[in-house]
Amino acid sequence: MKKVLYTIGEVAGILGESVPLVRFWSNTFPKFIHPVRNAKGNRLFSAEDVETFRQIHYLVGTGLKLEGVARRLRDEKSAVAAEVKVVDSLKAIREQLLDVRASLSKGKSGI
Repeated sequence: MKKVLYTIGEVAGILGESVPLVRFWSNTFPKFIHPVRNAKGNRLFSAEDVETFRQIHYLVGTGLKLEGVARRLRDEKSAVAAEVKVVDSLKAIREQLLDVRASLSKGKSGI
C-alpha cells in the first residue's frame, strides 16, 4: 500500500539526493509541488509530489537547467512521466540481468 504523505527525508531517500536539494526543488517549483505542513511546520509531500520530484531529478540528470525543467514540466509533463517510467523499467531489467549474471558466475565456479 502506498503512503499518503512523505517527509522531506523520505523523498530525499527515494531520490538518492540530499534534503537541502529536495527543499530547494520544492521552493523552486511551487507550480508543480504542493507540500502540506504538519503541526510542527514540516513539509509533507503527496505521492503525486514525489512523482514530480522524480521527474525533476530525471530532467536535471539529463543536463537541463532549471528553466528548461520548468518548461518541460509545464508543456510536456505526460511525456516526461512516460520517459521516467521507461528509464525505471530499463533500470529494473538491468538489475535483473546483473542478478542472473551473478548467479551464473556462481554456478560456474562451483563446477
